[in-house]
Parts: sequence; structure tokens; C-alpha cells
Amino acid sequence: MSTVPSIPPLVDEIEKSTAAKSRGYWSETWLRFRRRKLALAAVLFVCFMSSVAILAPAIVGTKPLICKYKGKVYFPALGYFVGSWENAYLRTEVRTIYPANLKKKDSDSWALWPLIYQDPFRRVRDDEWGTRPGNPSGAAGSPTRINLFGTTTAGFDVFAIMVHGTRTALLVGFVSMGIAGTIGVFVGALAGYFRGPADVLISRAIEVVLCIPTLVLILALVAMLEKPQIWHTMAIIGCTQWTTIARLARAEFLKLRESEFVMSARALGVKPARIIFRHVLRNALAPVLVPITFGIAGAILIESALSYLGFGPPPPNASWGDLLSQGREDMQMWWLIIFPGAAIFFTVLAYNLIGEGLQEATDPRLREAGK
Repeated sequence: MSTVPSIPPLVDEIEKSTAAKSRGYWSETWLRFRRRKLALAAVLFVCFMSSVAILAPAIVGTKPLICKYKGKVYFPALGYFVGSWENAYLRTEVRTIYPANLKKKDSDSWALWPLIYQDPFRRVRDDEWGTRPGNPSGAAGSPTRINLFGTTTAGFDVFAIMVHGTRTALLVGFVSMGIAGTIGVFVGALAGYFRGPADVLISRAIEVVLCIPTLVLILALVAMLEKPQIWHTMAIIGCTQWTTIARLARAEFLKLRESEFVMSARALGVKPARIIFRHVLRNALAPVLVPITFGIAGAILIESALSYLGFGPPPPNASWGDLLSQGREDMQMWWLIIFPGAAIFFTVLAYNLIGEGLQEATDPRLREAGK
């Protein structure tokens, strides 16, 4: 009796669907990045700080998140983001003291309040929130149950300034390095892809910009402007910190312009702009992310240093560096040094750990070693 040979199970399901389909570059990078626990913890810390920055008015403030006054609904807490977002009529009616004046002028009014009743831009007075005493000032403002991180010399709550200052610190880092990254990638792409005179010209421009000290340039601009704003600081940091990004982008484009897929695109008549931004850029982006991450940490340090020297963002802007400056004037108020100093240290450390993790995850030598 003949037996029919068994058919192999489709060559072991086509080698397990070609090893579950080979991962792409970014999937492989993320897989290696996740193995670095410190870098992953730093990402979670930055996400937490970003949540604090976005939700700052809901965490601590003296303006209602939402309130109903004389038949209309308002969102006064948005004034912490942009002053004009707080309704001018309502602000005039309550004179910034919402708890008492809302009920006093409209008995049917109601409001949803932040978790902690403190303000980053003014001192909370006696009996403003129920029967609670006002904020102490000077050396008497050490941390208490009411003022978690103590108060400043003028009686401003340090915890409120710290929470709202998170927005200033992260905004400076992201906006300034967003500007620097855009300039650096664009300039580096032109130099690396077209080479020749364009490369020489851009390389000389990079060397000139490298000679300009960022801090001195910001101080000079602040002295020239009548009303300097935080956006001026961001713009200057962005316009002076793009050189490292441009050099890395240039090197990547010089390498990739000779690749087969680029030569195939040229042979098909694809325009240079499409080749640069559609095909080459996505492959050259990984090494560029590393200096951008380190640059965010550097931008936060520059902003803190400027605020410490008294050249930071003008009121109403909360800044960690400004707290450090006040702590320098009276060393007995240790809470003005410990808390903002720790915030600056851990935030900068987190971005440096992320940058180091990205550097290791995108390093081709580690990829070849199978790490």
C-alpha cells in the first residue's frame, strides 16, 4: 500500500512570514532606544513636565477654569496662557479677586477652581480664599502646608511660579530648537546635495556664526530693545544654534547623494527639491535629532542663566532662573535655590539622557554589533 508523502507546512509558513517582516529603520531604532532604561525614564519625565506645562492653570491658580457670571460662561484661567484670553469685562468686574466678588455681584454665579489656590504673579491676601491667611513674605515664607515650596520675598507662591515656569522653560527649548533645526536641516541639505560653490559659501557662513557667542548677542539685543520679550530670546537662540545641525545634515546628504535610490530618481527626471525633501531627508534625519535634543537642554540653561542675571522674560512670565536670582539675594531663603535648581537640573539631565539614548540607538556601529 503506497503512502503519499506529507507536504511540508508551506516551508514553515514562509519562514514565519520572513521573520515577521523585517523591521524598518525607525522601528529598529525605537527597539534599541527602549532597551536604555534611563533614556526611557527621561522621556516619561519630559512627558510629565509637558503635561504640567499644559495643565498649569488647572493645577495652581486663582482664576476659575470655567465660571458662569450674569448668565454668561467664561474661561478666565486661559489668561495665564495669553493675557487677552481672560475676558476684560469679567476681569474689571471682579478686580482679579474671583472667589469673593463673583458671589458678591451675582449670587447665581458658579465656578470650577484649580487644585491649589495660589497665583504665580501676585500675593494671595488674607481671607481671600475662605478664612485662610495670606502668604507670608521674606524669610518667614518657608514651605508650609499652604505654601508647599514657600514664598518669595514679595510673598508670591514658589510652587505656583515653578508650575507656570515649566511652560516658559519647555517653550524656550522647543521653539528655539525648532527654529535651529529648520535652518540647520535646510542649509545642510543645500550644502551637502549641491556641493561646489554652495557648499563652500555655506561652510564659511557656519564658521562665522560659530564665532558669535549666543549669550552676549542676547544681552546686546536686550539692551537695544525697549520692551524685550521671551520670543526675542527664542529667536536669537534658534538663529545661533543651527550650526551643528547643519554640519551633520551636510555630512549625511554628502553620503546619501551617491546612493542608488538617489541616482535612480535622478535618472527618472525627479526634481532636486523632491529628491532632497522626499527621499534623502527621511534617511538623514536620525543623526540630526541628537543635537536637537541636546540643544533643547542648552536653550533651557541659557534662559535660566538670563533670568538669573535679570535679563529673562519680563512679567507676567514665570521663570525658574528668576527664583534662583531672588534666592541669591537672601541665602536664608534656601527654598528659592533648592526647588528651582532641582527643576533645572533634572529637566536638563532628562534631555541629555534622551540625546545620549538617541545617539546610541542610531549609531550604525552598534547596529552592526547586534546591540
